[in-house]
Amino acid sequence: MWSRKINVYSVILTIAMTFLLIASFRQTEEKIPGAAGAVNNDNMLPQVIRSINVNKPYAFANEDVPMDNFDAVERLDRELSVNSYWHSSTLLNIKSASRYFPIIEPILAKYGVPDDFKYLAVTESNLRNVTSPAGAKGIWQFVKSTGQYYGLEINGEVDERYHLEKATAAACRYLKDYYDDFGSWTLAAAAYNMGGPRVKRLMAEQHAKTYYDLNVNPETSRYIFRIVAMKEILSSPNDFGFYIEDNELYKPLDYKTIEVGESVPNWGAFAEEHGISYRMLKVYNPWLISGDLTCSGKKVYEVKVPAAP
Repeated sequence: MWSRKINVYSVILTIAMTFLLIASFRQTEEKIPGAAGAVNNDNMLPQVIRSINVNKPYAFANEDVPMDNFDAVERLDRELSVNSYWHSSTLLNIKSASRYFPIIEPILAKYGVPDDFKYLAVTESNLRNVTSPAGAKGIWQFVKSTGQYYGLEINGEVDERYHLEKATAAACRYLKDYYDDFGSWTLAAAAYNMGGPRVKRLMAEQHAKTYYDLNVNPETSRYIFRIVAMKEILSSPNDFGFYIEDNELYKPLDYKTIEVGESVPNWGAFAEEHGISYRMLKVYNPWLISGDLTCSGKKVYEVKVPAAP
């Protein structure tokens, strides 16, 4: 008899607890716009994860991505997904593009290089003056020998791989040489990443006619698709869930130019003389990589300082 009473009490208690849990859940339930059935409360992560639309045409430098090729579609899908949900990196790329694209775009146009190549710079460096494990430097990621071949000064005091205007012009000349070799901007971009001789050798060995036919190393295999993905996201950030106010974008630096034709024994003193900090001098001129400068001959350097220090 006592056992039966315990069982009845257990059933009643279970039913009561169930109703309490349901009531509590309904009170805290909050629908997320655009996500049918999705819920959010204090114990849940407030995000909506959606697949990227790849059922439309995509192109790089006016050359179509073969969207009838499932392999190409899936490789593009990977890069769109990775960069759409790599929030901090992509957010900073959008902000940085507002500062650097106005410098890069007219130089690309001057040399007749398609505007889409500004996204190659994003793919190479996230628009930062970084150094790769192989020693490539700057936003355009030149190795020393290639940078010098295309006219960049690189020594212990000056490294023009960090000079955005000069490095962009050098990248344009480099890319045009590859375009002349391959007759394709897509292959020129691939060659920029892995080297023209290797691309030629693999195309011959594999009897490939386009980049999309090549079986190459993982980095170059993803390379063009990363560029296309960055183009899509940075061109229409709202479509990918990135909302940035104009005042949150990084503005182009406002500067004036000082011509330097004589040696500078100490850049700290130079900065102080012009009413700025050593740090600001280096921010505006990252290509000045030492604490001094030796001028010989008739070469004149153009040093930027803030227009209103």
